[in-house]
Amino acid sequence: MNNVLIVVAHPDDEVLGCGATIAKHTRAGDKVKIIFLADGFSSRSDGISRCGASKCASEILECETPIFFDYPDNQLDSVPLLKIVQDLEGIFYDFKPNIVYTHHFGDLNVDHQVTHRAVMTVCRPQPGFYVKEIYSFEILSSTHWQSAGMRNTFIPNYFIDVDKFLDEKIRALQCYGKELRRYPHARSYESVKNLAKVRGSIIGVEYAEAFMVERVITG
Repeated sequence: MNNVLIVVAHPDDEVLGCGATIAKHTRAGDKVKIIFLADGFSSRSDGISRCGASKCASEILECETPIFFDYPDNQLDSVPLLKIVQDLEGIFYDFKPNIVYTHHFGDLNVDHQVTHRAVMTVCRPQPGFYVKEIYSFEILSSTHWQSAGMRNTFIPNYFIDVDKFLDEKIRALQCYGKELRRYPHARSYESVKNLAKVRGSIIGVEYAEAFMVERVITG
C-alpha cells in the first residue's frame, strides 16, 4: 500500500490534474491525502469558498479529509517560501508519503509555480527520506497557456491508463461545476475528456493522464 500526497494550489486542480489517477490509487487500497495551499476565492469578486466542493470531490475519489492552508489566492508569491515549506514539512512528516503529485513548474499561474517550488524544496533528497516518486501534472487553462519562450514546456514522459476511472474524474469535477466553462474553453468537460483521449492515444489506450517525472528512486 502506498501513501500518496497531492499538493495543489487551488481547489479543482487536484481533479483536473490527476483525478482519475487518484481514483485508481484509492481503489487499489492506497491512502491519498490532498493539500490545498491557496483558498481559491480571495482574488475573486464573488468571494465564494470552494472548500465544500473540495470535500465533495474528495469523498467521490475516496481520499482522506483534505487539508486547507488558506493562503491568499493568486498571491502565493507574496508568502515567504520558507513559511510554505515549513507548513508542508509538518504534513509530510506525519503522513510520510512515498508518492507525491504536484503542479508543473512551467504553468502560467504563479500559484502553481510556487507550489511546485515548495514541494521540491520539501522533497530535497536526503538520506532516509521517504518520498520515492514525484510527478508533475498538466492543468487545462494553465499548463498550455504558458509562453513557449519560457522554455518550461510540459513534455509528458509518464502515462497512467485511466480507462476505468475517467467517469469518476468527471463525477468529482462536477463538484466544481461553477468553475467549468462551455466548450471550446479549455476548462470544460469536453476538453477534459478530449485531453484524456489524446494522452490515451499516445500509449494505445482509450483514456490516460500524463505526467512529467520529477524524480523516481528505486532499489
